Amino acid sequence: MNERTRQERAQRAAIVTGGANGIGWACAQRFAQEGYSVVIADLDAQEAGKRARELGAGHLGVGADVAAEADVCALIDACVERFGRLDVLINNAGNGDQPHPTIQQNVDAFDRLLDIHVRGTFLACREAGRVMLAQRSGAIVNLGSIAGLAGIPARNAYGAAKAGIVAMTRSLACEWARDGIRVNAVAPGYVATELVETLRHNGQLNVQSIEKRTPIGRLARPEEIAQAISFLASDAASYITGTVLSVDGGWHAYGAAGD
Repeated sequence: MNERTRQERAQRAAIVTGGANGIGWACAQRFAQEGYSVVIADLDAQEAGKRARELGAGHLGVGADVAAEADVCALIDACVERFGRLDVLINNAGNGDQPHPTIQQNVDAFDRLLDIHVRGTFLACREAGRVMLAQRSGAIVNLGSIAGLAGIPARNAYGAAKAGIVAMTRSLACEWARDGIRVNAVAPGYVATELVETLRHNGQLNVQSIEKRTPIGRLARPEEIAQAISFLASDAASYITGTVLSVDGGWHAYGAAGD
């Protein structure tokens, strides 16, 4: 074992799925700043590798489809082989809903979204759990959404997937609490990511209306979601498990009919 490998194995390691862009990339940067060795997992292997190199030496980029069991197993194995441990898993990988009324929605697209979000979160938690149970330590943070906590018209697959992730989070938290593993979730509101900007540009999202509806009056920045995730994964949250933390600028709390 060379000196570089020895040093890497002494550090804490974190995996961020969907880590090449948006909230995932903000998380990868945050955890790298906090001294973690970061594994960026993304469907685009080339982009994952590029982002890992941007973080500097001691990080890793891995191509993975989280809905594919073999890919997830290989991802966890790559982390353990390189760093000797796994301390934090951030299940951020996801895709967007169909921008159509329910009666026009396609069942294949519905299934694909649930595969990525629900199946992908399950597979990553299961495989990370094997490592963390052996360590008797670890923290998992899953990505929920306001769409999983409230009804948003036509967001059928996305809302169902995020609600499923919340239920899974609570189940795993209760199962693994006495084994030293904490499992929590964040439920972001609308975040100013590249995807949101594309939807706005294509006329599929009215950002001005969302900002008006949000008590704080703006979209979240990706780094604000990453900060909340970092807190839940940290020792500062050592007595927090099974919790869903809304990071939505007051969106879910707002119940008034007018402005």
